[in-house]
Amino acid sequence: MPDPRPRILCLHGGGTTGAIFHAQCRAVIQGLPHFRLVFASAPFPSEPGPDVLPVYEGWGPPFLSWLPWKSWHPQLDDATTARAIMTCLDQAQAHDDACGGSGPWVGLLGFSQGAKIAASVLLDCQVRREKEPVENCYDDYRFGVLLAGRGPLVGLSNHTLGHPALVKPGDLVGLQRYERPLPHCQDDGLVLRMPTVHVHGLLDDGLEWHRKLARQYCDGKSTTVVEWAGPHRVPLRAEDVVKLTAEVYRVARQCGVGV
Repeated sequence: MPDPRPRILCLHGGGTTGAIFHAQCRAVIQGLPHFRLVFASAPFPSEPGPDVLPVYEGWGPPFLSWLPWKSWHPQLDDATTARAIMTCLDQAQAHDDACGGSGPWVGLLGFSQGAKIAASVLLDCQVRREKEPVENCYDDYRFGVLLAGRGPLVGLSNHTLGHPALVKPGDLVGLQRYERPLPHCQDDGLVLRMPTVHVHGLLDDGLEWHRKLARQYCDGKSTTVVEWAGPHRVPLRAEDVVKLTAEVYRVARQCGVGV
């Protein structure tokens, strides 16, 4: 029977898979019963990510990455890399359509490297809508949930590839540096204005980078920050998950999602 709940496309961190991320998000899934969470898998083979082994040892290989940022990854041109990323999102959506999902695609949820890609997709969608107004751009994404994400964001189409404030998806050096000295997005108007919920673990070694993503690439008027006393992982404790999911529901309703 078709499931009409609004759908959130979920993007895993580097060195995992959609199936692993589904398991990591088990408490979040339970806390968002009015949404259908769908998990995509990235295009590029990778070594296991932090803390993936030994817990998920039997779940791979392959472990996967959204970006070819290691020296042994295939060196692809920017357009091919961007196309590979977007194809994975399209495939996940098509598979869920075939599995009974029928609700609108209203949000993106990403962890770590997946949060970078989620924010990049939202920014690209925003720019596309401003330059080529259409009713349906990358479906109808209205908000993002960014768990432990860091910049820089990545250009993913002709509208954003080559922008000086973004890294090209095939730029190995830029991706390895994480935050190369780019022009501040706020200075030239390239800032993500779509609503975003940023989830920051206060014991995460990358906390300052995660805060910088919210400050540098997102409009302060449309950002919400949720902090919890944990390391670089998806929250599992009930009190942490309740804080996260409450903000997701609040932002979704502000965006007109009927949940």
